[in-house]
Amino acid sequence: MTVAPEAPGARQVSRRSRTVLPGPSRSADPGGERRRALTSLRDTDVYAVIGAASAALSLTWLLFVWLLPFNGPVGFVVMAYGLFLLVYALLVSLDEDGPAVVDRIAAAMVRSMGFLMVAILVIVVVYALVQGRTALVHLNFFTEDMTLAGPLEPLTIGGALHAAVGTLIMITIALAITVPVGLVCAVFLTEVPGPFSRFVRTIVEAMTALPSIVAGLFIYATVILSLGVDLGGFAAGLALSVMMLPIIIRAADVVIRLVPGTLREASYAMGTSRWRTVWHVVLPTCRSGLTTSVILGTARGIGETSPVMLTSGMTQELNLDPFHDPMLALSFATFEYVKSPEPTMIARGFGTASLLMALVLVLFVAARVIGGRGPGQLTRRQEHRRVIASRRDARRFAERAGRTTPATAQAAPSTPPATFRTQPGSSS
Repeated sequence: MTVAPEAPGARQVSRRSRTVLPGPSRSADPGGERRRALTSLRDTDVYAVIGAASAALSLTWLLFVWLLPFNGPVGFVVMAYGLFLLVYALLVSLDEDGPAVVDRIAAAMVRSMGFLMVAILVIVVVYALVQGRTALVHLNFFTEDMTLAGPLEPLTIGGALHAAVGTLIMITIALAITVPVGLVCAVFLTEVPGPFSRFVRTIVEAMTALPSIVAGLFIYATVILSLGVDLGGFAAGLALSVMMLPIIIRAADVVIRLVPGTLREASYAMGTSRWRTVWHVVLPTCRSGLTTSVILGTARGIGETSPVMLTSGMTQELNLDPFHDPMLALSFATFEYVKSPEPTMIARGFGTASLLMALVLVLFVAARVIGGRGPGQLTRRQEHRRVIASRRDARRFAERAGRTTPATAQAAPSTPPATFRTQPGSSS
């Protein structure tokens, strides 16, 4: 049955009306309302900050000098900061509504706290450099130990070479223990869930708040007194590893848990085992985060003093053997030199602290260069090895195809052509 097309003048079926929300109709021009920009920095924001800061400083100075019996830089800064927030809120409220005012005040507080943290860090670094500048300008401070230098000797004699070498040896021993153990434990906590992994995670979280002196006492009682190991770099490295291990495990655990589960599922779908999935998928994906966890553990261990005091001993000579004789670290040397009443030793103490900060910076940069690449990014050497492996695989496939084709041709039997016989009385 054929249906004739509808005539052009036929009655059209009316469409069902759409649902209309109550309230004023929405139009392209929303009543002339000005859209608020939340991310861009406007001139009025800059003027409000400058005006609030100027008004807060002026009012604080007026209160401290003329009206109130207050003094001291700490009180001045605290009162000026409180007045700044009040004046800034008043200025913002002239142009914005309630939620915008709260947002601007919260943003000002967060940014001011960040600026305060950076300012404190800069003050600490600059103060150590300024106090130790008299020792840092001498080359012998980096190339000599304190064998021939005493408290009354000038800064042209002696240095911190033995302490720097001792710190490197101790932190190397600690990293050799904590990095493989910490990463394996973090992988176990993430990839093998269960009651035992929850128990291990609880122990690790408890060890994170372990006092450093307890770690030093533990190594001193178990390794030095019980096993008879000498005071030196090896015992100090063990004590530092006790402090670094929970930091690395917790940070690596958090980083590994951030790896998307779809990557693991894709690897398992291809028939890969669990350990190959972890080695080739999970760990390369979170390589940068694992590097950060190692840096956090290194920063925790390299600045510890109390475990080193109990396990390394005190010496003024350069010692390269961590298993025999005492060994000095930069943190312990800073503590010993600064508490001396002699100005030259105090200068050596601040110079040693500056050297310790420079060493931490060098280790941080080296770790970021080694492990700071993102997922899938390869070095030139890795790309070269991958190209060589691809060429080797292609050559092996070609040789296998060349061996398979002739053998298959020879093994295939020659079948005679099929013949059909016609039975009597049948028709073809």
